[in-house]
Amino acid sequence: MKCRVIIIFLVCLFVASVTSAQECVDCHKKITPNIVSDWQLSKHSQNEIDCSVCHGDGHRSKQDVAKVQIPTPRTCALCHEMKFQQFKSGKHAFAWAAMKAMPTAHWQPMAMMEGMKGCGGCHKIGLKTEGEIKELKKDGAGFGVASCDACHTRHIFSIQEARQPQACQTCHMGFDHPQWEMYSSSKHGVRYLLKQKKILPETAAAPTCQSCHMQEGNHAVRTAWGFLAVRLPMPEDKKWADDRKTILQALGVLDPDGNPTPRLDVVKAADVVRLTEEDWQKERDKMVKTCNLCHSINFAKAELQKGDKMIKEADYLLAEAIRTIAALYQDGILAKPESYAYPFPDLLTFHDAPTVIEQKLFVMYFKHRMRTFQGTFHANPDYALWYGWSEMQRDLTEVKTMAEELRRRKQR
Repeated sequence: MKCRVIIIFLVCLFVASVTSAQECVDCHKKITPNIVSDWQLSKHSQNEIDCSVCHGDGHRSKQDVAKVQIPTPRTCALCHEMKFQQFKSGKHAFAWAAMKAMPTAHWQPMAMMEGMKGCGGCHKIGLKTEGEIKELKKDGAGFGVASCDACHTRHIFSIQEARQPQACQTCHMGFDHPQWEMYSSSKHGVRYLLKQKKILPETAAAPTCQSCHMQEGNHAVRTAWGFLAVRLPMPEDKKWADDRKTILQALGVLDPDGNPTPRLDVVKAADVVRLTEEDWQKERDKMVKTCNLCHSINFAKAELQKGDKMIKEADYLLAEAIRTIAALYQDGILAKPESYAYPFPDLLTFHDAPTVIEQKLFVMYFKHRMRTFQGTFHANPDYALWYGWSEMQRDLTEVKTMAEELRRRKQR
């Protein structure tokens, strides 16, 4: 008798769930039909993961829309715990924190940041605290907190879509994230696009973004140099060590005397640099192993070392430009902006560069230096040279010329 009651209870639950899911489908076919069709195409639908699993069962009519739950990565973790933990340890998870860590980010229009129509449009992939999610909802930007759907577009959540390099294109193109342009016009990218067009056979070797940055489906997505292409410990080459110290000072993680600042903790938390040789080598070894699938280890190591050397060359040009502007502060030619902690260029306040010469420095760092080393690592010599290093040389010339003009004006 007891067993029979339990069976009847479970059947009732199942029927109630099916009925509830059908109610959602019937209503949303009229209101948001493409959401329904995408869900019906998904593996969620095939495995009876209905709307209430992700959105709760509080919303049943147009009068209680506010009760619908917006999924977060932790919602996805209920079924995809391993992938969530991998994601949580990688740089994508820190994207929101990295954006908010920019010292003058809070001065920007809300729509461009938290409103997710500028930086936040891509940085929303990062994990957010419960408090941040509540604030976003209160300010009218409560969507876009799921993170996982940045690559696995809702509501179809396709693995196949997320494995295509175009899934990365939305965010990784443009000003300081032009990796898509670099990859797609490199030999690697061209071969894969030819595979997609069925010109090359399916078994032809052609790496995607995911092949190199998400080995074996690992969602951590980390690189040896990190986004800022600065790392510790300092190199043995004294000139390069001095240049890197200057750049770290301009990033605000070292003060003008070379001592660590509180901002170093913020940079650590955002995971945009490798702070130990072991951490750097671990990521480099992973990349060499990936390259070795198609290339010899000697070739792979030599190519990656070229990228290291390009960073060194770029650092030489950038550090000289930073010192040129730092000297203007020191000599009273330029006034220190209020947002700067020290009379020294602050690269992370690039949103509010007060003068043309400082704006030129920020473009040199965030645009042209990025293209120099990222173009090299993405096997795109055109980006590395013409859009990167050559532009940095031009930037340095302009910075020096403007500095000389500012000094002449001061002497008049």
